Amino acid sequence: MDLDERMRAAAQLLKKADALLVTAGAGMGVDSGLPDFRGNEGFWKAYPPMARLGVSFVEMADPLWFDRDPSLAWGFYGHRLNLYRRTIPHGGFKRLLEICKKKKEGYFVFTSNVDGQFQIAGFDEDRIEECHGSLHHLQCLRPCSQDIWEAREVTPDVDETQFRARDPLPRCPKCGSLARPNVLMFNDWDWIPHRTRIQGDRLHRWIEGLSRSGAALAVVEMGAGKAVATVRMTSEAAVRGGKATLIRINPRDYDVPAGHIAIPFGAEEGILKILETAGV
Repeated sequence: MDLDERMRAAAQLLKKADALLVTAGAGMGVDSGLPDFRGNEGFWKAYPPMARLGVSFVEMADPLWFDRDPSLAWGFYGHRLNLYRRTIPHGGFKRLLEICKKKKEGYFVFTSNVDGQFQIAGFDEDRIEECHGSLHHLQCLRPCSQDIWEAREVTPDVDETQFRARDPLPRCPKCGSLARPNVLMFNDWDWIPHRTRIQGDRLHRWIEGLSRSGAALAVVEMGAGKAVATVRMTSEAAVRGGKATLIRINPRDYDVPAGHIAIPFGAEEGILKILETAGV
């Protein structure tokens, strides 16, 4: 199919599906103006002090920094938390939510992003799985317990010229040790996963229910690359052997399994163009 045919097919699929599974990677947030950490150049452009240190995103996104240099660690994660709070989700979120709410069998979101943009855009907290956790939730660095708490009362004071956080740094309310984001980092053996596991159980039960009822499921994937392929694998698993079709929206990595739909645009442009084609 040429692109026009694929756009029409995607539009019809969104209109006729009984349920929507929205899967999203980092490209979803980039269209809201969030930094693109793909490759060192993008990371260092967003965080110049890390470039001066020669520290890559993979190296910085390691819990060892909370022991080695807590001010730098909380400068990096604190800046991101503050940024995510003030970022307005792009128009694709709102339009997609409107479609999701019309589906008789409902919707679910699976995302590798830790930015909370789906919740800010109005998606139901109980219909989202954040497979890498959330920067809007904290845990003890030690950890002294399996507690996870909201970061609502935490506003890190970050020197944005050096990307270092000023004291006082967030602390565990139970033991007083340093707190850290409840985010799965690289080489991370202390991440507390139960919040994400509960979300995943909800998603699994929902998909099982769709399978039993024979409901037609559409999977809309946006901004999910191949470097960390968790989102792509989840999308493809959801459509494998069932009554479901994948729409993959990606400006570069848009190849799809046979019988599914590839849309070569960014997340916001792709979803808005499909909905415009559908006349909704």
